[in-house]
Amino acid sequence: MTFENVRLSDDVVAREVGGETMLLDLASGKYFSLNAVGGRFWQLIDSGQSPEQTRDALLEEFEVEAGQLDSDLAALIAQLTEAGLVTPA
Repeated sequence: MTFENVRLSDDVVAREVGGETMLLDLASGKYFSLNAVGGRFWQLIDSGQSPEQTRDALLEEFEVEAGQLDSDLAALIAQLTEAGLVTPA
């Protein structure tokens, strides 16, 4: 599966707290929480990796079927986009 490149919003601050990644959207004042896989996705995208590279890394790091990961990442990217935390690049 191919994923569209995304750009993280400059208005988002991310911090890891207790195994979750907490996102604060400074523009709206809203908090968001990502589980371990979502948090790792955020870290990898933030480090400059493409969604495709990130997918490959997550497949290596977590015990997950490729089809399930593809579905989960598509849903995560859609949710992050809808919330304005990422935009298509």
